[in-house]
Amino acid sequence: MKTLILATRKSPLALAQSEQVAAHLRATLGVEVELLKIVTTGDKRTEWSLEKQGGKGLFTKELEDALLRGDADFAVHSCKDLPGEMPAGLAVAGYMPREDPRDMLVLRAGIDSPKLIATSSPRRRLQLAMLFPDASFTEIRGNVDTRLRKIAQDAVADGTVLATAGLRRLGIGGWAGAEFHSLACEHMVPAVGQAAIAIQTRTADAPRFTAVLDHRTSRAVTLERAFQAALGGGCQTAFAAHVTADTLWFYHHEIGLRSLPLSDAEIDNPVETARVILKHFGFQI
Repeated sequence: MKTLILATRKSPLALAQSEQVAAHLRATLGVEVELLKIVTTGDKRTEWSLEKQGGKGLFTKELEDALLRGDADFAVHSCKDLPGEMPAGLAVAGYMPREDPRDMLVLRAGIDSPKLIATSSPRRRLQLAMLFPDASFTEIRGNVDTRLRKIAQDAVADGTVLATAGLRRLGIGGWAGAEFHSLACEHMVPAVGQAAIAIQTRTADAPRFTAVLDHRTSRAVTLERAFQAALGGGCQTAFAAHVTADTLWFYHHEIGLRSLPLSDAEIDNPVETARVILKHFGFQI
């Protein structure tokens, strides 16, 4: 039985997601999987602002380098951490079935209208400002447990926002001293790829994995990433796109929050669909 090496970050959420992928590949491909745990620059530089210090690539470069060197056979990422551009020689083979993509507003117990919200994401800040126009914002870093503790116990802010998918994968349904409020797409459009676990491989190896990964998630995320590629969006851009079975939810700081119906044909033609819709919204593409 062939043993495949899976490159992953060391955070609790990354390890939970990697174990999920490993179990799936053991069952579907009949292989053994060993984890290569890597500390990325983003994990080391917890004092850095993601908005100012290079954005999403901080959590992926070391894993991608391991693939390119041949130290690993594939890497597992939270899809929303992946930059829009892929290094030459690498490809996303596919995705695990998507979890709940919504964001979760976490408020310290007893807080109804937060005055200070901790989030490092421009996307979240600007959409939250529409819900809480009197709120101000500060940055927050750390794993999920750390962020929850900073709100509930340390009171560094009145609230923060976390991905529902990450909470579920960690088995966190609540937290002492905090209250959880799910944010529908009408109020907070999720990040591109949010709640999808991406499997990245060397390009030549991708077809082997694609056949056992989730086609429905791949269709939706491929269209979302087509918008990201067309706009050049990253951590520094207040932009979001989320695709459901029949709807596009879209946010951009220049035009606000929009939604449009989608047909199957549009979802299956991502590059052209992104171009046409962005032109409809008034972007020069």
